[in-house]
Amino acid sequence: MLVILCPYCGVEAEETELTAGGEAHLERFGPSSSDSEFENYLFMRKNEKGITFERWHHTYGCGKWFHAARCSMTMEIFGTYPAQTSKPPKKLISMIKKKRPEWGEGK
Repeated sequence: MLVILCPYCGVEAEETELTAGGEAHLERFGPSSSDSEFENYLFMRKNEKGITFERWHHTYGCGKWFHAARCSMTMEIFGTYPAQTSKPPKKLISMIKKKRPEWGEGK
């Protein structure tokens, strides 16, 4: 079972207290976008093997959304950070690169 630290309330919550919200840091498209852009925004996801950045909702806790860096192969959680952050924090990226030197941020 995953145990993820909520960056807002500081609770280490089991995954049964959380709701997964999919890929983090998506470029959002609205009414002025083309049909193709909007379709890609709604349906296309990377679904990469390895380190991913995901959205999580602390459903049975503080009720806030946050982002988490997780390895989809080992289920290791590298860290969490507020959902209002547009990119993963540099400190978290550095820590991931130390643990997994083969990983490149642009993948």
